[in-house]
Formats: sequence, C-alpha cells, structure tokens
Amino acid sequence: MPSIREIRNRIRSVRNTAKITKAMQMVASSKMRRAQERVAQSRPYADQLRALVSRLARISGEDLGNELALLQQRPVHNIGIVLISPDGGLCGALPSNVNRKAATTALEERNRLAEQGKRPDVEYVGVGRKGRDFIIRSQQRLIAEFTNYGDRPSLTDASAIAQVAVDAFLKAEVDVVHLVYAKFVNTVTQMPLSVQLLPVQPSTGESNEAETVEYIYEPDAAEIFKALLPRYVDVQVYQALLETLASRYSAQMVAMKNATDNANELIQDLTLTYNKARQAAITTQILEVVAGAGAL
Repeated sequence: MPSIREIRNRIRSVRNTAKITKAMQMVASSKMRRAQERVAQSRPYADQLRALVSRLARISGEDLGNELALLQQRPVHNIGIVLISPDGGLCGALPSNVNRKAATTALEERNRLAEQGKRPDVEYVGVGRKGRDFIIRSQQRLIAEFTNYGDRPSLTDASAIAQVAVDAFLKAEVDVVHLVYAKFVNTVTQMPLSVQLLPVQPSTGESNEAETVEYIYEPDAAEIFKALLPRYVDVQVYQALLETLASRYSAQMVAMKNATDNANELIQDLTLTYNKARQAAITTQILEVVAGAGAL
C-alpha cells in the first residue's frame, strides 16, 4: 500500500490536472458557441447556393456539362481527397473518426474501380495538423497541406484550399475529388462526412415549389454557371471548415468535461484511501503506545 505522503502528492497532482482541464473546458465552451453561431449563419447561404446550382442545371439541359470544365464527367483514373481535420488535439475521438472516414472513402472508391479493372492512385490535400499527420504516417501521397487555419477561417483560406483541388482536376491529375470533414450536428454529435466536390454534381432533390416556379436569368445560365461554379466550390470548402471547427470545439468541450469529472472522481477515491491509510497509521501508533505502556 502506498504511503500517506505518496497518496497526498498524487491527490495534489490530480487536483492540479482537474484545474487545467476545467479551464480548458471553459475556453472550449466559449469558442464552441462562437463557432456554432458561424456555422448557423453560413448554412443558409450554402444551402441556397446549392439550390441555385441545381435549378440552373435543370433548366440548362444535359449538354451544359460538356461546356464547363468543373461539370465534366470523365473516366476515373486518379482520386483526390481533401481531408479537413482538427488543427489540434484534446478533442476525443473526432480526429480519428475523420481520418478513418477518409481512409474508408479511398478504400471504397478503389474497390469500386477495381471491379472495372482499374487501379486508381489516391492523392490527398491535408487541411489541419491531425489529417496531415495521418496522411504522412500512413505513407499516402500528400500534394498540399494547410495548417494553422485558426479559430476564424476566412473565405480566402477556403479559396486557397479549393484552388489546389480545382487545379489538379483541370490538369487531369485527378478525375474526381472528395471532400471529407466533420459535420456539426449538435454539441455531443459530430458526424464524419464524405461528399463529392469535383466534378460538381448539382443536387436533384429539389422541392416541388422549386420545380414549378420559373426563374428568368440574365445573362443566360451558361454564363452564370461559369462565374458561379468556382464560387460554389469555395463555399463548400468554407462551410466544411466551419463545420469541422465547430465539431472540434464541441468535442473538446465534452472531452475536457469528462476529464474533469474523472479527475474529481479519482480525487474522491484517493481521499478515501488517504483517510484509511491515515486511520491505520494512527491506530498503529496508539497500539504501539499502549504496548509500550504495558511493557513499562
């Protein structure tokens, strides 16, 4: 059994750890609220932009994809994955879940193309230190990395990331690009998600109202598409950055709360052990005094 001094030192150490995790929980909680607000503010814009692209695709006909490079479908020989991960740790299993989703996406695409007799290569764009480290550790091909994007990433940051993917797609270095990130659902739920970024695939799930209402576009849809598609890709990457940031701080807040609770429970157990050890020491001392008095 450890001595009273060792137990006391361990209690002091765990108490200091609990203070640190409590402070980190409060900081993460403050950053989480701001990140959640930015996600809530940007989602309507991203959703409406996605709906606009879908409407334009519907009224423009099937031949539009042959005119715009970002819409062109071609045989897949190389796969690109933009992996957006947390830029720091102490957020539970979130980084591992996002990295696992990227690896699963690459494996599923390879298996699907293997059935067609193809052996595609996979290239990664690592956004965030956790994703970059995973790509390097698993010895995958990393064509670009973006780290330290901070607590308030801008659309300019997202445009730089998207430009790497767009350039690789336009140069035919990759034939399809997937975007992997952590979608923020609520404080305790963050869902790793993989969506196709390039070529752009307009959503077909529009409401009946959107199908019946006719819009007049000036200039024509093709000209709007040329200006809109690069913006659409930038916004999708930007929204993924905001989603991942909100997921990171939510997971970090929950992880630090669990760590603080576990530290407090450990302190209670150690205090009980300390009291038992102290009581045993006092009892031993009393017995020694009584035995000594009896001997005299």
